[in-house]
Amino acid sequence: QVQFVESGGGLVQFGGSLRLSCAASGSISGIFRMGWYRQAPGNGRELVASVTRGGSTNYADSVKGRFTISRDNAKNTEYLQMNSLKPGETAVYYCNSAQPGVLAPWGQGTQVTVSS
Repeated sequence: QVQFVESGGGLVQFGGSLRLSCAASGSISGIFRMGWYRQAPGNGRELVASVTRGGSTNYADSVKGRFTISRDNAKNTEYLQMNSLKPGETAVYYCNSAQPGVLAPWGQGTQVTVSS
């Protein structure tokens, strides 16, 4: 099974930007759709954005226009560029397959904290 290590999180001010990276120990080329998820305290994990092998993307309505997801299959890496961050988007962010039933083990995630 592929394993993921997320990085790039941190503390930012309202309206700031962060670029998250997800390094996979194995190949992600076999995963048709990869995604970024987030989980806020006391909340469930939600899919924020996803991207196919060919680069087709989908976004949650709340982040559309501000977040950009991408993947580099050759480097087995996934990215999430987050702009104009809001306090409500404070959460732990995870990467994984975005295909139901094809999830790999969750990594530790990376904490994103947006202050007001």
